[in-house]
Amino acid sequence: MNRRSFLRASAAGVSFVQSGAAASDRINVAMIGVRGQGRHLTGKFAQQKDVAVRYLCDVDENVFDRAVRLVEEKGAPRPRFVNDFRRALDDKDIDAVVIATPDHWHAPATILACDAGKDVYVEKPASHNLREGRLMVEAARRNKRIVQLGTQSRSRPSTIRAIELVRAGEIGKVLMAKAWDVQLREFIGHKNDSTPPPGVDFETWTGPAPFLPFNENRFHYKWHWNWNYGTGDMGNDGVHQIDIARWALGVDLPTEAAGMGRKLHFDDDQQTPDTMNITYTFRNAAGPTTPGVSGDKLLMFELRIWNPYGLEGQDNGVSVYGTTGMMHIGRWNGSWGYRVFDAKGKLALDRSRNEDDADDAHPRNFLDCIKSRRAPNADIETGHHSTVLCHLGNIVARVNRTVKFDPRAEIITGDAEANKLIRREYRKHWATPKGVS
Repeated sequence: MNRRSFLRASAAGVSFVQSGAAASDRINVAMIGVRGQGRHLTGKFAQQKDVAVRYLCDVDENVFDRAVRLVEEKGAPRPRFVNDFRRALDDKDIDAVVIATPDHWHAPATILACDAGKDVYVEKPASHNLREGRLMVEAARRNKRIVQLGTQSRSRPSTIRAIELVRAGEIGKVLMAKAWDVQLREFIGHKNDSTPPPGVDFETWTGPAPFLPFNENRFHYKWHWNWNYGTGDMGNDGVHQIDIARWALGVDLPTEAAGMGRKLHFDDDQQTPDTMNITYTFRNAAGPTTPGVSGDKLLMFELRIWNPYGLEGQDNGVSVYGTTGMMHIGRWNGSWGYRVFDAKGKLALDRSRNEDDADDAHPRNFLDCIKSRRAPNADIETGHHSTVLCHLGNIVARVNRTVKFDPRAEIITGDAEANKLIRREYRKHWATPKGVS
């Protein structure tokens, strides 16, 4: 898949210059955001023999001790802790950064890192809003940087095999896919504004987003459910399934998004929907049409974060529908894999347990691409396309109507109110992306 990804990128005119890290050299990395997923990634990168974790960057000094132990237990030197990641970007010895911040920091940090000559691994979703995603792509290209999005399925061997089977015609001509996120999320209740905890640099945490007073229900992890910082569970977790479904369909950007999204269950401080049903139309995505055939493809997304049961035996998954069968891609009992069903709905192939799905395959692909300068499995443009679907779904939920999308200009047409939501308002800040207007 690495070779195919590189050939596709080359055909699109994507090229990367050699970084400061030679093929045999150690890659010096700065971790930006080391709580939760950031701490998990700190351990994954620290265990790589050709990586030196030199900086841990976070606005909350209380998370440092747990993260630094993951580095030191590998026998590596103690990394430097800073709350302003610009100190790491100023260090010419740093080759790459890993960004696991709240969503509103993904694009600003990625753009600054690219402009500083660093390669970037950034967690999903790519951006807080649609316009930022395109700015990330432009920053990567003008600086010839490797930028990998944290959609790990792009490097998962079982998912790659599943997509190869779809492309080989295992289930016939594929016309539709469904992605779902139906896991149980917690009720967060209501909380009053308060003062930030000791050791938290809340000014830097807010960054270029409009300033809101500190509130526990807008801070650690719960920021996902506030529009000022997050993209809801569609951007938080649904993006993984949307990415697989889009990959299976072989499509890039849709021409229309329709459906609904609202709070049906939770009476709490969450602003983002707890229930969604969005359908994306990809016009003439199937190539030249024939009489009686539209050439369109559809991708459906369903979200319910208030139920304790899943769908098709999974809380989060993907179904791919072809003319002669269907495929389920997801996780069963903790193991990723896929199942193929024939035209009568009978299970024809069960590959739902796989022993070769290494958890570090995606970071490893990023590191290998730093050395080879090949496009990574989840190159930022690929990640941007999947994230666009999340943004469009959220926009449909917020304006409560169908939106038409121009995939070339990356704008919503005929709806000024909806199109305004492809951007955001920023406060004056050193990290505000250039070119956001």
